[in-house]
Amino acid sequence: MERWQDQGIVLSVRPHGENGAVVSLLTEHHGRHAGYVRGVHSTKGRGTLEPGNLVDVDWQSRVADQLGSFTLELSKNPTAHFISEPLPLSALQSACALCDAALPEREGHPGLFYGLQSLFEALRGDVWAPAYVMWEIAFLRELGFSLDLSKCAGGGDPMDLIYVSPKTGRAVSEAAGRIYKEKLLGLPGFLSPAGGSGDDAEVWQGLRLISYFLEHWVFVHLKGIPEPRLRFEARFAK
Repeated sequence: MERWQDQGIVLSVRPHGENGAVVSLLTEHHGRHAGYVRGVHSTKGRGTLEPGNLVDVDWQSRVADQLGSFTLELSKNPTAHFISEPLPLSALQSACALCDAALPEREGHPGLFYGLQSLFEALRGDVWAPAYVMWEIAFLRELGFSLDLSKCAGGGDPMDLIYVSPKTGRAVSEAAGRIYKEKLLGLPGFLSPAGGSGDDAEVWQGLRLISYFLEHWVFVHLKGIPEPRLRFEARFAK
């Protein structure tokens, strides 16, 4: 019998059978890991299995490479803070869906485990939207797709960065990118060395920027950007 205990963040819940579900968690020590959970339709089960919840995990299986089963105990429910805040809640669901869709199963990502919890805390603050964009940049970096927004790819002034190359993910200054501007992506001010306001317009620009790299770098060979991420971007646009 294989068994381990850990902490995990609920990423997704897929019904399986009459009263069970396959639950995907981002765990501290065992990466993204799935397991079968019984009794999901009970009051306790529904309250425990909301995406974003932090749970104590006990996993068991006859052999290591099987699905196995989870016994879960709720440790923290961050969604309780967003009952009347649909946009931060949508951001939380988006982050969970990105992790669930992009992370290889059972590959360790402790930095993302802690970073996701930090994001949930940041979503309760006044600058939650810029914080979400910064989390997505860190998410790309964790997967090996780093954006370099600190200096100009063409040797221009780093205080004049307004573009990003879609091929390299490197920033480009206004002067260096002038003749190629139709082919370049926009860089929001709050992500540049010169700084910006981080207002809704800049956050929207940041979401569109990262969407390009999610589509063309991360999910190009997968099933596309997850629906909760697309839904969050659409809701923010309104």
